[in-house]
Amino acid sequence: MSVAHDSAEALQARVMELEIKASYTDDLLEQLNLTIYRQQQQIDRLADELRELRRRVPEGGGAGGGPASLRDELPPHY
Repeated sequence: MSVAHDSAEALQARVMELEIKASYTDDLLEQLNLTIYRQQQQIDRLADELRELRRRVPEGGGAGGGPASLRDELPPHY
């Protein structure tokens, strides 16, 4: 009977360890989901801001728009 009792206690201890690990895993998964959710919100805000900045930039104001003359390129102290 002692062997069966020890086996039952060992099984119970193993189940307890697995339940603890499962609990930690659930907590970690919840934290990761929250992190992903926050990151997606930040990505959405940044995408909106980028769209707004692109909307504000005048056509042709990007690459190649450059200064109209060399005089416009001179630093202010000249």
